[in-house]
Amino acid sequence: MSEYEDFGTVKLQKANANSFSEFKVALQSSFRVAAEADLGHSLEEPIPSDEDIDRSVKGEGSVTYWIMVNDQRVGGAVVVIDETSNRNSLSFFFISTDWQSRGLGLQAWKAIEREYPSTKTWETVTPYFEKRNIHFYVNRCGLRLLSFTTSSIPILISEEIRFIKEGRKMRCSGL
Repeated sequence: MSEYEDFGTVKLQKANANSFSEFKVALQSSFRVAAEADLGHSLEEPIPSDEDIDRSVKGEGSVTYWIMVNDQRVGGAVVVIDETSNRNSLSFFFISTDWQSRGLGLQAWKAIEREYPSTKTWETVTPYFEKRNIHFYVNRCGLRLLSFTTSSIPILISEEIRFIKEGRKMRCSGL
């Protein structure tokens, strides 16, 4: 028996417009913990910015999900689906801090992949300081490192790592 089975099955629930502000707060709270730990001080501005989140959830092909366990919101995701090319992206993905390290992120990722079985390519980015994310995407979900980008402006948070997963043949570990 897996140590994660007690939490039930992870399900995706489309977020409605009435829950977007709650979604934004939950996302920013989750991201803030890692950023403040890495930088060693409190942040004055939310991360990611309200504008970045708004642009993502309102973009063409964008679908926003709550990640649910036993009817409780434990995280969220914003995916961008291109039904013509089937080259899709994961704009935001988070598990609330209180629910991390329980295997829910991997279950949620598998649920997203099941929701879009025609996907040829998944692509995502993460800030360089999110070492847990890097490990998760590469070692658990089968994505590979595509590039490391840094801004010409010396703001640490702008540096990011890009990942890609091509085809359905690659599998997430821990199956």
